[in-house]
Order: sequence, then structure tokens, then C-alpha cells
Amino acid sequence: MIEDVGQSGDTMADRRQLLVEMRAQDLDSIRLSTYRTACKLRFVQKKCNLHLVDIWNVVEAFRETGVNAVDLGDQLPVARLEVVLSTVFYQLNKRMPTTHQVAVEQSVGLLLNFLLASYDPEGQGKISVFVVKMVLGTICGGKILDKLRYIFSQISDPAGTMVHSQFDQFLREVLKLPMAVFEGPSFGYTEQAARTCFAQQKKVSLNTFLDTLMSDPSPQCLVWLPLMHRLANVENVFHPVECAYCRTESMMGFRYRCQQCHNYQLCQDCFWRGHASGSHSNQHQMKEYTSWKSPAKKLSHALSKSLSCASSREPLHPVFPEMPDKPLNLAHVVPPRPVNVTNDYSLSHSMPTSGNPYSTKNLLESTHQDEEHSLIARYAARLAADAAAQQQRIPTDLPGPLDANKQQRQLIAELESKNREILQEIQRLRVQHEEASQPPPDRGPQNPTLLAELRLLRQRKDELEHRMSALQESRRELMVQLEQLMMLLKLEEERKRATQGPGSPRSSPGHGVGRPIPTPVHSDSACTTPTHTPQDSLMGVGGDVQEAFALGPRRNLRNDLLIAADSITNTMSSLVKELNSEGGSETESTSDCDFGRADLSSTPSSDPFFTYKSRSASAAEEERFESDLERQLEAELTLTEELTERRRGPDKACAVTLRQ
Repeated sequence: MIEDVGQSGDTMADRRQLLVEMRAQDLDSIRLSTYRTACKLRFVQKKCNLHLVDIWNVVEAFRETGVNAVDLGDQLPVARLEVVLSTVFYQLNKRMPTTHQVAVEQSVGLLLNFLLASYDPEGQGKISVFVVKMVLGTICGGKILDKLRYIFSQISDPAGTMVHSQFDQFLREVLKLPMAVFEGPSFGYTEQAARTCFAQQKKVSLNTFLDTLMSDPSPQCLVWLPLMHRLANVENVFHPVECAYCRTESMMGFRYRCQQCHNYQLCQDCFWRGHASGSHSNQHQMKEYTSWKSPAKKLSHALSKSLSCASSREPLHPVFPEMPDKPLNLAHVVPPRPVNVTNDYSLSHSMPTSGNPYSTKNLLESTHQDEEHSLIARYAARLAADAAAQQQRIPTDLPGPLDANKQQRQLIAELESKNREILQEIQRLRVQHEEASQPPPDRGPQNPTLLAELRLLRQRKDELEHRMSALQESRRELMVQLEQLMMLLKLEEERKRATQGPGSPRSSPGHGVGRPIPTPVHSDSACTTPTHTPQDSLMGVGGDVQEAFALGPRRNLRNDLLIAADSITNTMSSLVKELNSEGGSETESTSDCDFGRADLSSTPSSDPFFTYKSRSASAAEEERFESDLERQLEAELTLTEELTERRRGPDKACAVTLRQ
């Protein structure tokens, strides 16, 4: 009785010390119960150094102390619980560097007293195994996914389906943690808590269990659990932003931004305690940030998110198989003899202590040594037995796998050889393609004579083109003059007809009608804008001359020049013949045409090649005038033919040169 009273007194003293330190953090001033509960449990976790222990370390401690082989409904004495907690922290010190060792006795004392105050308020000195596993699996560190998987393994049947009564018991026990930090009114246990999470008739698998408890938001009764993990993840996150209330230049942890006020941001302490300034109100919607991104990163993230076809949101957890994996056979690893709870309890109470009734350091060291020796011996014997059995199975089991392995090696060797051949062929084709695409370096200066001849031919071609353009211009001028001549002749004939008149007694009916004068068909080229370029324009040239010399979009210049020259020759020939044929008729009607010749002599000519003389009344002067006109036309015809021959000569010479 005296020992029980002393033990309960120490427990209450340690709990009071923990509560005093927690109140010194001013966590009760947080206005949101979810954040307040998560902060308090996070404080207890860090104070007991459980944030350095994950669920796998806890499971390892259960295995080493034999708790994993005990039924969940059994009661665990305080001494056995102290051994489990001591194993957890001793194993932690083995993993930690020497400069970061934890105080094992202090951590064990604080955690043990917190558990006894929360789950053994009557002081019976016993806690069920189910409570120990659920509580340590909930408040230890590590990933929430691993912790929830372990909790599901304890409340599910062998088929991998959750037992609703076990889940209800889990909620009943785990919700005592908020009650231990005086948050029972917000997160106390109710009979409807389990129904709000899962329907009673619904079959709950591991994936469904994880989806529900890891969703956002989580079930109301357990909303503090994922928040506690988020608090642990953002404790060291730095935000280079000034708080709008406390004017701190930077903040750690969570960052909150108002969705209504422009660029209004608060640190987690100011937001949790409801501080506001300016036009901001606590009723405004706030967005929580767990990291800091620069504007450039925000822009790149927004662009990548908008341009991506598929959703970039990752699932909350991987998909696990519906049927659980078969447990490993650890008979050769776990000692078959459970720890003697009675002896451990009596031994721990009979040993002298220095102020701490639960100090069992010497007991743990001796127990661990015995367990390690027995473990090594059993494991060595199991390995020897497995090796002997393997040697006995070799003669019967060997041929099949050897043949299969040999065939696989041969197949791999064949594939590798084919791969090498394909790579060599690809390399050869690549080199061949490069050689074909790149000209040889000595191909340029191979024949300098040929290059010189090509340059001379290009120069000769340019010269011929210039000469051709000059000849074209001269021909155009000649054709303009020829057109003017034709117009003068036409005017003279019209004047003759006007002077003779229809009532002239000496006029012949067939003189002006039956004997047509070869005048060209006059076009509107003299008064309309041509469609040719300025250097090829035939302004002032009409009729057959313009048609012969016109340049079409798809006609050859050389052929056009030859056709124009032939047309000019034919026209000149027709004109000369007509003049010769009119010689006789004009002799007979000399007296009748005096008035016409007087008018013609008084009209000056603008033709630069022809000079008209005044006609006298004698026939000799008329014949002389006609002969002079005939000679001038013949000279013009000769000049045109010479130009044509001269044009054909350079074209032939150029063709011969190009062929050579």
C-alpha cells in the first residue's frame, strides 16, 4: 500500500510538471479547437521524444519484448509496459549519434506517467495490450500512412475486412488522448462517432479505411490526427513574408492569406489567436499555405498545370491488395518463451531505486543479453537445418532449373549478338549517308579551267543580254518611225479621195474601192496605256507592227524579234508593190491631183527619215518624187534585213559556244 501511494504520488507529480510546461506555451489561447488539440498533443509527443520514433521502431520493440504474441484483450502490468517503453528509447539511442542521445529514464518516466494518468486513473497498475498498441501507434512519429496501416491490422479480421466493434473500441481509447489534454468537450467519445465514419453494413477494406481517414476534411472526431502530422511537417518551413499584424519580417510553420483583403497575410500564431488589423476581419475566408513559392515558380507551376493534359494531383496513398499478405513465419527469430511477467514485476519492485520506482536498467541489460544469446543460437540452428535440407534436394531439383537457366542464357547471348549486328549496320549506314551528303574537299579546286570557262560564259551571256536589249530598243524606234510613215501615207490617200470627190468626171469607180491601199489596222495604242514594261513599250506603234512585236508572258524574245522583223519586211514589200502599181494611174490623173499635191506640199512632215519636196505640175517631177520615195523605202527594208541577219548571227555564235 505504501508503495502504491508513493507510485501514484510520483505519477501525479510528473503529470503536473508536464501540464505546467504545456500551459507555459499559452496553447489554451488558440481559438480553434482542432489546432489547439493538435498543438497540445504535438507538445506531449516532443516532450516525451516520441517524434523521433516511428511505427516500425514501436513494432520492433513489441517483437523484442514479446508483446506481439500476447492477445489484445490481455492486461499489461506497469513493469512490463516500462520494459516496452525502455526498449523503444534504448533502440532509439542506438540509431542516434552520440551528440543527440536522449535521456531514456526521463522520457520513459514522462510517457509512462502520461499513459497511466490517461488510461489508469484508478491506479490499478494495468493497461490492456490493445490500448498500448493503439496509443503508441497514434502518438508516435513517422508517416500517417504507415500508422493507419498498422492500426487497421489490429482492428481487422484475417480476410482483410475491418471489424466495426474493434473500430468503435479504437475510437473509444484513442479519443482519451484529447481528454487527457483537457479537450474532451470538443473531441470526446460518443456512440455515434463510429457511424459517422463508416456505415455499419458497409464492408470496409484497407483502401477504404485509408481514403476515409486521410481525406480532406477527415472525420470530425479524428480531424486533429492528420493536422498533428501537418504541424510536424511545417515546423521548419520558412516563409520570407511579413506578418500583417505582428509585423514579423518572416514566419515559420503555417502561413495564412486572406481571400478578400489584398496581400493580407498572417503567421500561424496570430491567426490561431484571432488577431486582425485594418479592414481585415476574422470572418474572412483564409487559405492555409504549407510552403513558400517565389512568383517565378508560381507562374511556371500555373503554366505547366494549364498546359498539362492529365491531372497532376497524386493519389493520397497507393492502392493495396484486398487480401492481406500472409504473415512471415518468425518461429526461428522470436523466442518461443514469453517474458515472465510475474518475475519481472517482482524483480523490478525488489530492486533498489534512486528516486524512480520504475528504473529497471540492470534488469533490461541482463534480459537483453539472454535473449540475444538464445536468439543467435536458435537462428544458427535453423540455418544449419535449412542448409542440410537444401543439399538433400539438390539432386532432384537441379536439372530443371539448370536447363531453364541455360536456355535463358543462350537466348540472351543470341539477342545480344543480334543487337551488336544491328548497331554495326546502323553505324555503317550512317557513315555512308554522311559521306554521300558531304562533297569531297578536293572537288572544288579539281578543274580550275572549267571554272574559268564558266565565268567567261556568264560574262558573255551578260554582254549578249545587254546587246539584245539595245537591239530591241533600236528596233522599237524603227518601228515607231515606220508607223508614222504609214500614217502619213494614209492621210495622203484620204486627201486624194477628198479632192477627187464622188462627182468628179474623171474619177474611176474602181480606183478607190477595187484597189485597196495597204494601210495598217490602227489600234488605240497611241492613246491608251500599254501593259508592257516601260523599256518594251510600243507607244505609237499600232496594227500589224504592234501585234508582231508584242511580248507575251510565255513567248520567247528571240522568236518575237524574228516574227516582228518578218512582219516589217512583208509590210514594206506590200507598200513598195502598191506604190509601183499606182505609178501609171497617177500619171494619167496629174492635172486632177494638182490641188491635192499643192496641199500635200504645204504640209510639213515630221518624219526624220523622209523629206517631202513640193510637186510641180510636170509629170517628170512626179515620177522623180515617187522614185525617191521608193528608194528610201527600199533602203529602209535593206536596213531592216541587215539588222535581222546581224541579230541571227550572234544568236548562232552564242549557241555554238554554249554547246562547246
